[in-house]
Amino acid sequence: MAKRAPEPEKRPGFFSQIKSLFRFTREVYPWLPWAQIAILIGGILLGLVVGYLIPPLQIWSLILWGVTGLMVGVFGALFLMTRLSTSAMYKKIDGMPGATGHVLSTSLGRKWQASDTPVGINPKTQEAVYRAIGRGGIVVVGEGTRGRLTRLINEERTKAQRVAHGVPVNVYYVGHGEDDIAIGDLAKTIKKLPKAIDKTTMAAVIRRVDSVSQSATSLPIPKGIDPTKVRAQRPR
Repeated sequence: MAKRAPEPEKRPGFFSQIKSLFRFTREVYPWLPWAQIAILIGGILLGLVVGYLIPPLQIWSLILWGVTGLMVGVFGALFLMTRLSTSAMYKKIDGMPGATGHVLSTSLGRKWQASDTPVGINPKTQEAVYRAIGRGGIVVVGEGTRGRLTRLINEERTKAQRVAHGVPVNVYYVGHGEDDIAIGDLAKTIKKLPKAIDKTTMAAVIRRVDSVSQSATSLPIPKGIDPTKVRAQRPR
């Protein structure tokens, strides 16, 4: 008998995703339910006030405006949860090995190319260096103690400058020290870089840098962060 084709994996439904996102965000912000209740009540009261002020004043009109205010409150509560979920995700992965690679590979958008695999790593201390290439040039990001990252950062910066002459190379360190960038601000900082190269040059730079990059697949990649478990799915 022919083997039955495996059933496609069932994706969680909309309300299931909402529930997961709520639980995930509440772990970091316990006051979230109270804020959402306040927004719902505020929306209803706003709708009733509008219904009271717009003549003619009738019961059905107040009910309709109250329902409208409730819907506004629901959207406001969902918007607050969605915004806080992003902040909660950054708070949870802050300080975890591999967090920088996760942010670079998922939060920069199409104008940048990056990988969650480090281009350089110290096997003993787990300090790692990541790279992103985009319209703003080349970005080298260090994750770990700045002093122990100096050699790895200099090697990656020198390599990038050698094969991409004239392309700006920006260096950042993720952390909480002086001149460091918090993990939650990393993507925003990189996206703000002014455009320095066009798409054609960007593609050429990616090929050149990749051609001289030493494969890091055999190196002990930092563990301790599983983005699929840390970041709750957003409702679609």
